[in-house]
Amino acid sequence: MHKISQSAKIVVLISGGGSNLQSIIDACQSQFIKGHIQRVISNRPHAFGLERARQAGIETRCIDHTHFDSRQAFDAELLRIILEVRPDIVVLAGFMRILTAEFVNNFEGKLLNIHPSLLPNYPGLNTHQRAIDDQQKEGGVTVHFVTAELDGGPSILQARVTIESTDDAKSLAAKVLVEEHKIYPQVLSWLADGRLSLIDGDAYFDQRKLPTEGYRDD
Repeated sequence: MHKISQSAKIVVLISGGGSNLQSIIDACQSQFIKGHIQRVISNRPHAFGLERARQAGIETRCIDHTHFDSRQAFDAELLRIILEVRPDIVVLAGFMRILTAEFVNNFEGKLLNIHPSLLPNYPGLNTHQRAIDDQQKEGGVTVHFVTAELDGGPSILQARVTIESTDDAKSLAAKVLVEEHKIYPQVLSWLADGRLSLIDGDAYFDQRKLPTEGYRDD
């Protein structure tokens, strides 16, 4: 298991408002996460998350995906900008791009994503409406290691919320977002402390293989 000897160097990738980014900034400032965000990168120039980063004194970069003629070309530039700071952890926080396998393979065991469903259920988009349409009793959120498969990397931690008969996609998303802001900093803290690892495609916590749904405190 790789133990990060000093404060973890973190890069966060965003596309939008950056509320999960803010929760990570706060957790780093309070030292709940033993790390520092070195750079925040967005593929959209007007993403409010960039302003959140600037207000916290964090360096920002924008790589506008519309300026590239292929996914591979965009990912190559993104990789170059990330590797400049040699991060210990790369965090996808509402980053609305599908990354190529060539990119992902550079960060095995270091690349995290948060997805607003209880994976493996409802990968992709429109997760809340799909859960409601299927009359599910629970929704939730999953933090997972990123692999080349879309939303397919092994789960690390999940949080569940009850889907009420009165919920619509917007109200369910709001309930799930509250949980996102709790569990993403927690997982980042574990990874920065060297307690998490990705071995042969499986997630391990304190050297024990995690179940399909991730960590369970039992």
